[in-house]
Formats: sequence, structure tokens, C-alpha cells
Amino acid sequence: MNFIVVGCGRVGEQLSFGLFTNGHQVVVVDSDQKALNRLHPDFRGRTVEGEVLSSDTLSRAGIDKADGVAVVTNSDTMNAVIGHTIRVHYPNVKQVIVRNYDPAMREMLEAFGLQIVSSTAWGAQRVQELLIDPSFRAVFSAGNGEVEVYEMYISPKWDGMIVSSLLDGCNNIICAALTRAGRAELPKADAKLKSGDVLTVSATFEGVKALRVKLQEGQEA
Repeated sequence: MNFIVVGCGRVGEQLSFGLFTNGHQVVVVDSDQKALNRLHPDFRGRTVEGEVLSSDTLSRAGIDKADGVAVVTNSDTMNAVIGHTIRVHYPNVKQVIVRNYDPAMREMLEAFGLQIVSSTAWGAQRVQELLIDPSFRAVFSAGNGEVEVYEMYISPKWDGMIVSSLLDGCNNIICAALTRAGRAELPKADAKLKSGDVLTVSATFEGVKALRVKLQEGQEA
């Protein structure tokens, strides 16, 4: 696939090289040639120096053939303007993703209806989870961490309990899968849990927090 990465800071450099090593055609755009020099020496994509809001720069980057554009400059305002411009004037681009750095600017980006990734918000959420209880392993994060998929191991204390009893009273959480002896299934509400099972749940931070409290209470009982 053909991708354009706008902004060659730390995120842009890592993203560009990651896309390239996965076999995609990548063009990196930045107004500063020194920034483009950050690219990994093994990167074999193209680079374009120029003001990204210039139609000439976007044309040289191959915007007409791009499958997706990632706008990851260090300015939330610039990211919003660039992302909105591309989405309005280049409808052929299927995906436009913009980076959000300052959480205070997130609502402004969302007002443009843009798909955003907030490294700050997601990172803070993940660190919080690991500090509180690393036994709940987040395996997938939707949006910017508002909803995540967790894997949790069933302890001997919960052996023989049913899924509905475990989740009873915990809002904002649903059971996605139950894995036993390496085989996963979609469990029914009355499915019995066994020690060593891996329960996969989808939850908000508040939902998984309530489940942690319930498990802790069960261990102390």
C-alpha cells in the first residue's frame, strides 16, 4: 500500500520505518530537511521537503495515489488543519490519521471529525493500569484507551464460579472469550470457570477497576 507520513519527528521516523519494513511504499514529508535526516539509514522510501499545505508538496508526495496519510507533526493545530484539508480536498485517501499530543487539544481535533491517536492519553492510561495491577494484561486498545481488551487469569479462589457471578455488579464490562487448555470459546453466562482459565474481557477503565475490586474482595474472603 502507499502511505504518506507528514512530520519526521520521533513518531514520524518510527512510523515511517515501521511501514517500510512491513513492505509498504512510504513517502515522508517535512518542511525541514534536517528533520528528514533523522530517518533510519535503511529506510528506502521517498522524502519530500516542503510546506505540506502546499498543493505542490502534496502532489510531489503522490497524494493522488495514497491509500492513507498519517499527520504526526508536533503541533496539534497544524495536524488538525492538514488532516482536515486532506480529507476535504483529496477524497481518494481512504485513511487520514492525526496525532494528538496535548490532551487539552483533543476536543478541537475531534470537532474536525478526524481519526486521532493520542500518545499522551494512551500512554498515561497504560502506565496507570500497570501500576495498579499488572496481572490484568491489556491486549488491545480501542480509540485512545477508552475501551480496552484485557486478559486475566482465573485463580483457584474462583474455580467453579460461573461467568455471570464474576461479572455481576461490574458495569462497562463484557466477556469476550474464555480460553481453556489453549482452546478459546465464546462463553455463555452460566459457563463455569476453572483455575488456570484465561478470561478475555472488554471494558472501560472504570469497568476493569470494579472487577479488580471484586477479585480482591474474593481473595480476602
